[in-house]
Amino acid sequence: MKILAVCGSGLGTSFMVEMNIKQILDELGVTGVEVEHSDLSSATPGDADVFFLAKDIAEGGAGLGEVVVLESIIDMDELRTKVTEVLRQKNVI
Repeated sequence: MKILAVCGSGLGTSFMVEMNIKQILDELGVTGVEVEHSDLSSATPGDADVFFLAKDIAEGGAGLGEVVVLESIIDMDELRTKVTEVLRQKNVI
């Protein structure tokens, strides 16, 4: 399974979300999930199974496929909840 964190420029925000997702996966003891980051204009539907985007660019990512919209990119509780939900849906945990 692959998760792609996406932001407008592909630098700070998406990298931070990528690192936070990796931390959550470690906390959950989940292995075998690839996590990367990208800018919105470079992301394509085949790049990942699930895309995590901030709400301000969610509309632009509508055609990517399975998109998880984050209300707050710095809220670890929200991110943990949404990552866990995705992992359960994909039968990873």
